[in-house]
Amino acid sequence: MNDQIQLEDREYVAGVYNRFPVAIVSGKGSIATDADGKNYIDMAAGIAVNIFGYCDEAWYRAICKQAAKVQHVSNLFYSEPCARLAHMLCDRTGMKKVFFSNSGAEANECAIKTARKYAADTKGSDCFTIITLKNSFHGRTITTLSATGQDHYHELYRPLTPGFVHAEAEDIDDIRRLASENKTAAIMLECVQGEGGVTALSREYVQAVAKFANDNDILLIIDEVQTGNGRSGKLYSYMNYDIQPDIVSTAKGLAGGLPLGATMLGEKVKNVLGHGDHGSTFGGNPVACAGGVSVLERIDDELLASVRRKSKLLFETFAKFDGIEKVTGMGLMIGLKTTKPAREVAEACIKDGVLCSVAKDRIRLLPALNIDDSLLFQAMDVIRKVVR
Repeated sequence: MNDQIQLEDREYVAGVYNRFPVAIVSGKGSIATDADGKNYIDMAAGIAVNIFGYCDEAWYRAICKQAAKVQHVSNLFYSEPCARLAHMLCDRTGMKKVFFSNSGAEANECAIKTARKYAADTKGSDCFTIITLKNSFHGRTITTLSATGQDHYHELYRPLTPGFVHAEAEDIDDIRRLASENKTAAIMLECVQGEGGVTALSREYVQAVAKFANDNDILLIIDEVQTGNGRSGKLYSYMNYDIQPDIVSTAKGLAGGLPLGATMLGEKVKNVLGHGDHGSTFGGNPVACAGGVSVLERIDDELLASVRRKSKLLFETFAKFDGIEKVTGMGLMIGLKTTKPAREVAEACIKDGVLCSVAKDRIRLLPALNIDDSLLFQAMDVIRKVVR
């Protein structure tokens, strides 16, 4: 059955994905089952999306209850789940307004548009440059690709959207230089560069960037698409750095498996977007938002403490393995620099019943936040055997 699904996929689906040869048909918790009945410990969680694993009972009940009422209303009308989730996000972050979309790229598009409109309104229409970091990743639309600081993503899609420059990470002087050379609307960071190799920025650097932005009336955007919603051991990764951004984007795990992006707007920019300035047909979909409410109300102090505990266990254990040169990341977003090629290691792990992904030269692990310790130990044992 796996082979049949793969053949049909290769015939009819655009060939943009270098898929592993597994067709997942069902799952429960952190166990996935393929079309031939083989079980896997899922250490990828749909790239940080299935935040409570597969078919989580509370999440399933919440979305089914909402789907039985109304599945879509558009943004011509109000809906209770949309309003409630926005309220919850603002209460938990101190942000003031939320724009809902369907993906991380769309959330970042909204962040970019908001920053440029704020700068145009307050400084003039020629103030539009946004500084991002080399090795960053902000999405696959033309504009979010332009924001992404990796040249190989740009090669096929020129001309790119103008107005983006890329600084060296951990070099505050490079931020200062680029800001002096360009009329700068915002600085946009991932606290942990996910697609760039699961690399966490230092506390000193992030705080220096935040201070520079604040001192110069430059907006600070934090991209929490992958790091957000408990993944880092805090609700959002910027909370590990004691900073307060002006704009925060998030998606992936927010709705626990349904497409939902959110752009959270702080005090400076809460009223920048007015009627007709932006929009989304599906953004704030009531079923997706019901899933988001179910997820967010359960990311509490107890869960976050368990994420930090599991993270410490994984970091300390992996650091002792032969064949692992470096362990990077934060919380349950972990990168393993292995002696063997990362793709080779991932394929071997999958063959032995552990699902993982690859980011640049790293094995990337993004398990469900509530994964059982027993499954973590089993997965670590497979990885230990594979990497040596």
